[in-house]
Amino acid sequence: MMDYKLLIETATIARITELYPVTRDFVLNYNLEELPEQELLSDALLQASEERLAEFGCTRQDIAEQLAQFLETMQERELLDREVRSLTILGGRDKQGNPEDITLTVSSGEIISIVGPTGSGKSRLLGDIECIAQGDTPTGRHILINGKPLDDEERFSMEGRLVAQLSQNMNFVVDLTVAEFLEMHARSRLCEDTEQVVRQCFDCANELAGEKFSMVTKVTQLSGGQSRALMIADTAYMSASPVVLIDEIENAGIDRKQALSLLARKEKIVLISTHDPLLALSAHKRVVIRNGGIHSIMETDAEERESLSLIEALDQTLMAIRHRLRMGERILRQNLE
Repeated sequence: MMDYKLLIETATIARITELYPVTRDFVLNYNLEELPEQELLSDALLQASEERLAEFGCTRQDIAEQLAQFLETMQERELLDREVRSLTILGGRDKQGNPEDITLTVSSGEIISIVGPTGSGKSRLLGDIECIAQGDTPTGRHILINGKPLDDEERFSMEGRLVAQLSQNMNFVVDLTVAEFLEMHARSRLCEDTEQVVRQCFDCANELAGEKFSMVTKVTQLSGGQSRALMIADTAYMSASPVVLIDEIENAGIDRKQALSLLARKEKIVLISTHDPLLALSAHKRVVIRNGGIHSIMETDAEERESLSLIEALDQTLMAIRHRLRMGERILRQNLE
């Protein structure tokens, strides 16, 4: 991997920008576009005012270190975007030590549901995928990327970037509006058109959420469903992570089938732990968990797809009833027919 610290110490700003054009975005974010490009960054920064640096709470040395980290992150992001085409789960063992004897490969755009009783080990499987397990978790499972294991350097350099995880409980602690939160994410991820991607995320989140919210709503004021809807939209439109793990989306109060469809269209590898028959049967395959181990892998067949149509009709009825309850209406027998 490129030694970015050495590059920054020995190459002019112009040369760094020639090699890595995203350097321009970094310089603009710090309002340092007037730095002389034919000088080393360390020399050019001597001409930057202390007030300008103080605006960002950093020193000249901090700027150099952050640029190195920024370039490394962008390279890893490009590698993820370009290279991750599949994820393979090699079976380990269940709670009694019995071998799983299972191999499952998931490709970009596929949705896999994970089903089983509460406490059976669904979240443990998601945890193995999140840490790209290499036989070093209690289950002994191995996770392959593009059919190959990752060495320790690759594994831990990708940590936090390969996988985006949406957990059951999501709480914001930053005191920002929805617009400010989305704009911060868009800028940190160097989205080309910040205004457009913020609008896309906002509109998408409001389509998914059961209750609408505005751009000026504080993220700390969002309900659980609204928070989940916002992060699903954020993951779809901004996140470079090719793998998305979702833990029990059915309790979030959002249009969960539309959410999965959105992530699949974005060519994400999606694995979702669920008790919801609509979500389980909407997936391409489902992993059945028993006693801490993968018991079987099932494909949704033609007969189940027919059943799915009936389940969707029932779900629409239940959604309509929930809406009436929220609006303070009475639930009459005719609403159930």
